[in-house]
Amino acid sequence: MSGIDQAFETQIANLQKRSGKTMDELFDIIRKSNLTKHGEIREMLKKDLGMGHGDANTLVHVFLDTLQMNAVASPNFVEENLNEIYSGSKLSLRPLHDAVMKAIQELGDFEIAPKKTYLSLRRKRQFAMVGPGSKGRLEVGLNMKGLSATERLVELPPGGMCQYKVYLTELNEVDSELVNWVKSAYELAG
Repeated sequence: MSGIDQAFETQIANLQKRSGKTMDELFDIIRKSNLTKHGEIREMLKKDLGMGHGDANTLVHVFLDTLQMNAVASPNFVEENLNEIYSGSKLSLRPLHDAVMKAIQELGDFEIAPKKTYLSLRRKRQFAMVGPGSKGRLEVGLNMKGLSATERLVELPPGGMCQYKVYLTELNEVDSELVNWVKSAYELAG
């Protein structure tokens, strides 16, 4: 075990000792809070459990990393999140989402990390985001550089989570042009 791994294990053991709770008990408290954002969870732990900033921050990182690993390992978790994301007025976008995901899955292996309003698709780093957007459209965010924007491939301002977005409203828009853009982002993330 490296020095960093050993220091991390010590930090986790001390965190449990100071809180008087096991990791399972701490994770259960976070799950029951129904909070999803890192900062919100950290502040809840500081307020409700009296944790210091460092312990709370570390615990949230471990919890969210574990959640993401479980999401990748559990298709049911992904499906439950999709049912929440594509509910109500967004339900009609689900077939379009499924068509996009089917095309992307043909590219090879990647992780799916469900977020509150979209799916993050990752290899070594995030290469795409897929989720419902405004105006009854599905949004496919892409992380890649060096392409010229088009009417369809919209370049986004610097500093965002993606460099480009493609907006879809029809199944026939899941075409070779879209797949080639996604493939470029996929390969760059790998």
